[in-house]
Amino acid sequence: MKYIHTETNIPEENEYPKLVRDKIPEIIKKNDGIDADTTSVKKTDEHMMYLRKKVVEEANELCEAHGTEHIIEEMVDVLEVIDAMCAVSDIDKNDVISVQKQKYNKRGGFTDGLVMNKKI
Repeated sequence: MKYIHTETNIPEENEYPKLVRDKIPEIIKKNDGIDADTTSVKKTDEHMMYLRKKVVEEANELCEAHGTEHIIEEMVDVLEVIDAMCAVSDIDKNDVISVQKQKYNKRGGFTDGLVMNKKI
């Protein structure tokens, strides 16, 4: 499957300042001839704060996605933010996957589509 960018327009997407992918300033310069006003927060507490906001933005975009290609694109964005969170926090992604498997074995996953109708 080939990557195709799909435009979205959710409120979080238009809130600034916000974290953007590393090549976005280059793309803006190439396409629009404009230098984007950016600041680096690499590997700081602020970086993690922006990543937390970004994962919410990307999750909301995933909720709004329609069609297989768009859904995959938004899933990729969520995974990319998770990868960045691991890197910024010096967390080995394999540790995340290990805990994911442990939690799955104890509590299951979400593939059965079970909906609890009331709090117990």
